[in-house]
Amino acid sequence: MSKYVTNMVAWCVIALSSLVFTCESAAQSTSYEEIEWIQLMPKDDLDALLNPPEYLTEIEDGSEQDTLNSLDAKPFDNEQDKRYQQALSSVRVIESYNNKKLRIPGFIVSLESEEGKRISEFFIVPYFGACLHMPPPPPNQIIYVKFDQGVDLKSLYDAFWFEGTLTINTVENELGTSAYQLKLDNILPYED
Repeated sequence: MSKYVTNMVAWCVIALSSLVFTCESAAQSTSYEEIEWIQLMPKDDLDALLNPPEYLTEIEDGSEQDTLNSLDAKPFDNEQDKRYQQALSSVRVIESYNNKKLRIPGFIVSLESEEGKRISEFFIVPYFGACLHMPPPPPNQIIYVKFDQGVDLKSLYDAFWFEGTLTINTVENELGTSAYQLKLDNILPYED
């Protein structure tokens, strides 16, 4: 009888070990690297945006001058101003994030809206109101999503965690241009 019990215990330990290993492997395969938005932008683009031309501080938010078109019309006096303008519309990306499973916080900007329907095509943006107010974030700070299941968005103020596989793909829309696309696996309410 004790040999039977010993064999049974051994088989249970082996089965349990296999189950634990399988669960750990499954958890690892669905783990997502949590990133910040600035990680999607080349450092020199970030540096340029953190050092805007001085005349921009004189432009009132929401005024006619507060658009990308008015910036395009402005002559640039120096290389720093030119670099700032380039960074505003940069589609330069971080190649190492291509085909990576990522988790990133953000807000939804619907690209199609039929009243009473779930949103299935949208941009993920780093802050509320991006793309709705001018100018939009740079393309390397906008992520395009096509999600057939759709998202029930109750308020534009709602922030979410987005989990999925990020790819490099430029998508243009009247609301903005994205340099990345996310194959969305999960969308969760944002909590710190």
